[in-house]
Amino acid sequence: MSTQDRVRRITVPDLRRRKGGEPIVCLTAYTAPMAACLDPHVDLLLVGDSLGMVIYGFENTLPVTLDMMIAHGAAVRRGSTRACLVVDLPFGSYQESPGQAYRSAARVMQETGCSAVKAEGGREMAETVRFLTERGIPVMGHVGLTPQSVNRFGGYGARGRVPDQAEAIIADAIAVAEAGAFAIVIEGTVEPLARAITAKVPVPTIGIGASPACDGQILVTEDMIGLFKTFTPKFVRQYADMGGTVGTAASAYAADVRARRFPGIEHVFPDRKAI
Repeated sequence: MSTQDRVRRITVPDLRRRKGGEPIVCLTAYTAPMAACLDPHVDLLLVGDSLGMVIYGFENTLPVTLDMMIAHGAAVRRGSTRACLVVDLPFGSYQESPGQAYRSAARVMQETGCSAVKAEGGREMAETVRFLTERGIPVMGHVGLTPQSVNRFGGYGARGRVPDQAEAIIADAIAVAEAGAFAIVIEGTVEPLARAITAKVPVPTIGIGASPACDGQILVTEDMIGLFKTFTPKFVRQYADMGGTVGTAASAYAADVRARRFPGIEHVFPDRKAI
């Protein structure tokens, strides 16, 4: 029996039961090696469409395709054994209709082995969330600042600063929860709004730039460890400077190669016949 068979993966019902309890620890992952590093420490790994910016260097998440999400989702599944795995549905793969969303989500689940998908949007997506969950596809919702709508918002500023906007986001969260989402990401909202949503909905909320009152927290791992340097959102706490470490290592390597200190004799294969 393999190690992967012996370890029980955290399930969607496990996480839903965490409402109001021990905070749910979530991070993003896009590759098998990173997933293996994070897996022992987190409850949920999200293969986010943020990979478009972090891995591919796009200006936003809009160019990300379903095939990209599936390839990275499958890699993260191979690299992890215990964390619940959720994969984002990318822009254009689910907004057209519930039927389109089902076909996309079914592909993601079949080809990655993930436990759930995540879809951005509020009341306008409630019918789609219900359609998917009624057909056996668990859905994580996402309200507040929704990056796939960056062109409509005109940027990545915090949401919910004015009463009408805050009331709309609360209504979005309630609609998604009532439609069957097992959890809801709240991104980029003013703190009192995220706190109020967490109190109002019966499912766990996962905060990112939201509130410590949320039922869990998520960050983009590359932000958290200092590997993504293009910009650092206000809500990120950097726990390491891996970008600096990589740069230092590359500099030392380059110096050794130029000085012919690397490779050494211990790094090459001698011709034993000549010995």
